[in-house]
Amino acid sequence: MKIVNLVGARPNFVKIAPLIREMRRFGDIEPLLVHTGQHYDEAMAGQFFRDLDIPTPDASLGVGSGSHAYQTAEVMRRLEPVLEKAGPDVLVVVGDVNSTLAGALTAAKLGIPVAHVEAGLRSFDPTMPEEINRRLTDAVSDYLFVTEESGRRNLLREGADPAKIHLVGNVMIDALELYRPQWERSTIAGRLGLSCKDYGVVTLHRPSNVDRPEKFQTVVRALSEVAEHIPLVFPVHPRTRHRIRESLDGEEPGRAAGRLQCVDPLGYLDFVALVSRARVVLTDSGGLQEETTALGVPCLTLRERTERPVTVSAGTNRLVGTAPDRIVEEARRVVESRTPRVQPPPLWDGRAAERIVALLRGRR
Repeated sequence: MKIVNLVGARPNFVKIAPLIREMRRFGDIEPLLVHTGQHYDEAMAGQFFRDLDIPTPDASLGVGSGSHAYQTAEVMRRLEPVLEKAGPDVLVVVGDVNSTLAGALTAAKLGIPVAHVEAGLRSFDPTMPEEINRRLTDAVSDYLFVTEESGRRNLLREGADPAKIHLVGNVMIDALELYRPQWERSTIAGRLGLSCKDYGVVTLHRPSNVDRPEKFQTVVRALSEVAEHIPLVFPVHPRTRHRIRESLDGEEPGRAAGRLQCVDPLGYLDFVALVSRARVVLTDSGGLQEETTALGVPCLTLRERTERPVTVSAGTNRLVGTAPDRIVEEARRVVESRTPRVQPPPLWDGRAAERIVALLRGRR
């Protein structure tokens, strides 16, 4: 059985690593890896490949940066001959980035079955490019691998064939558990001068938050105020670093004071270690909402909606939007309260990849 696995961006790498590892356990599976190059540099790709033991891609498309239309079209154009030559039994796509949608559309037009890992998630916000990618990918997929119950309900509501839907758990949690021995050994907090449970972690990268200078500046000011109560470390996404310099006349917030510490993007192991020991996380990332839920770390999501509602019902994640007063208020509440104990969502047990591969093998 030949399976092509398609990746393009950092969240994809985390999700594909456990799947590739599981597929390689079986002599009757030939797993191939195609990297679109949506994230391509050392900070955004190279270190993740090494940390997660991801094999060298069988094909690299080298698409690089560009508009949504450009990336989607270029992935389709460059992927089509790769799939025609490989002749896979199935294409596995993960998540909701442009590479995900482009891969699914290309395979569907070639008559190749598509398996979507992380299907059914919905923010119900049509202005999010990821929401468009999720809906269209699910519409052409033959296997809909769901991480949480809301995904199953969403797909049924949209008319998906129930036989295609499989609640399998979350491969991001597989990666957390698989690489726990390595990230637990990380010394990143000490290297940054931080004490366990006495700091917060910030990530921002969504265009709705960082591409509008006025809005971004208000969020940064709120973070600076939060940092008066607890030190914050901010691994800066390249998009966000550009916006910081553009919005604040080339200055990075708080660097001189040392309370809001901007650092370069981190590899997977260092980043998870940093998050696992944090008192609070402030983010607009979807995947980080899941990882903090599994780690039991309070998360404040700087968005109005989430496509991962189980992280809210589990009790670790709170949607706080981007109003500065609310960000500061909610962060202070977390810092001054005890962290509640939570139970992980159903099937977030580190065995999602095992279930997915078993279902794919069973199709023959």
